[in-house]
Amino acid sequence: MSRRILFVTGARADFGKLEPLAARARDAGYDVTFFVTGMHMLERYGLTKLEVHRMAGVAVHEFLNQRIEDAQDTVLAKTVLGFSDYVAEHRPDLVVVHGDRVEALACALVCATNYIRCAHVEGGEVSGTIDEMFRHCNTKLASHHFVSSERAARRVMALGEARAAIHVIGSPELDFHAGPSGVTMKEVRARYEIPFDDYGICTFHPVTSEQGTMGAQAAAFFAALERSGRDFVVILPNNDPGAEAILDVIRALPSGRFRVLPSMRFAHFSELMKNAACVVGNSSAGVREAPFLGVPSLDIGTRQTNRATSGSIHACAADDADAIAAFLAREWGRRHPPDAGFGEGRAADRFVEVLDDPAFWARGLQKEFHDLD
Repeated sequence: MSRRILFVTGARADFGKLEPLAARARDAGYDVTFFVTGMHMLERYGLTKLEVHRMAGVAVHEFLNQRIEDAQDTVLAKTVLGFSDYVAEHRPDLVVVHGDRVEALACALVCATNYIRCAHVEGGEVSGTIDEMFRHCNTKLASHHFVSSERAARRVMALGEARAAIHVIGSPELDFHAGPSGVTMKEVRARYEIPFDDYGICTFHPVTSEQGTMGAQAAAFFAALERSGRDFVVILPNNDPGAEAILDVIRALPSGRFRVLPSMRFAHFSELMKNAACVVGNSSAGVREAPFLGVPSLDIGTRQTNRATSGSIHACAADDADAIAAFLAREWGRRHPPDAGFGEGRAADRFVEVLDDPAFWARGLQKEFHDLD
């Protein structure tokens, strides 16, 4: 009987990272299921659970864990209850969680308290605000770690995790970007009614510790983009506290200059990014995928501070209109050498190589703190 692997996905972003791992595990003969919850279940954000259902050869279990504007502690509690019921009935051999979202924290906690093997993807990174605390909590709760770089591995070790439980595979979403998207820009423009030939991509998420100022930050940032005279495809922010204030600003943008989308299919987004003049905002796409593709990016605010150091990444505050204007004038349409700081696009192969090693499954679940030498 093949081992059962359960991937937890709560948003379009983490599914884009987990899909290559799940597909490779499926093709290697593992029994793969997705536990789908979070933003995936909300119509406002594009009902992206449908994207998970399009994946062939995997099972899907849906769980509605929130209403719009639910506090994060409420979402955490609901997810713990729903996931606990699920694993009690199905008892997977391995649960795979990603990153720093509250759904991942809830599921990692359930795994730890029930002694279920849990692998955390992309631990050991800095992302600012409460997200970073969630990420490091997930590291301590998980029994295995699949990280994107040696630098991340060192941080996981600094948290007391054993080096033998840490596997450097790179960022999984780069596997997809490394090859052809499978769609053309003509198809992307037609599907999403994008009228621009020359465009930037913009995503501006809330920062939970700064939610009181997110409206003002968004207003200043989008005003600078509007003054530039450039055209942008805007992807709606995630549903963290402070999102509503950002959405109020986005709703007022002129539709002739800003094409606003709740979400995109991953293949279409990949092709859109490969052909973008730049990426702006505070999404991880600007500090991970954009440098890998050689696309210039402008990181706004504190959400991704210190996460990456590529020469194609620039940074400024949301209200620094002069810096935003200078970036758009200097970097628009420029191409940089590809950056491999988060991998070369082979994460899924490395992931399955680890799973195929009997030592992975033989490792005990009673954790010890390992001091750095």
